[in-house]
Amino acid sequence: QVQLVESGGGLVQAGGSRRLSCAASGRTFSRYVMGWFRQDPGKEREFVAHINWSGGSTDYADSVKGRFTISGDNAKNTVYLQMNSLKPEDTAVYYCAAGPPYYSDYRSPIVYDYWGQGTQVTVSS
Repeated sequence: QVQLVESGGGLVQAGGSRRLSCAASGRTFSRYVMGWFRQDPGKEREFVAHINWSGGSTDYADSVKGRFTISGDNAKNTVYLQMNSLKPEDTAVYYCAAGPPYYSDYRSPIVYDYWGQGTQVTVSS
């Protein structure tokens, strides 16, 4: 059974930092694309970042570019999202996801097969 487990969420002040982790188990994810999304209640799930584990390429939403960094540790089957200079508008439930490596657009949630349960990040002003 495939599992993605996020951790690292919590309450942080505006301007602060937080690192989210996503631990994958159940299969080898070295050929998958790993993504981070976020969602506010009543809103659609929003792309944040993704990383192609096999090639290391990354992509970021404009709203987080320059502030967030996605990285992966193959040995630990874990993906990280380092979030710096956090803003109140970054408040959301953050989800990690895994998808097969043959799509051209990984900003859409529909290409991902596996999802974690989410972790809440709240940024206070």
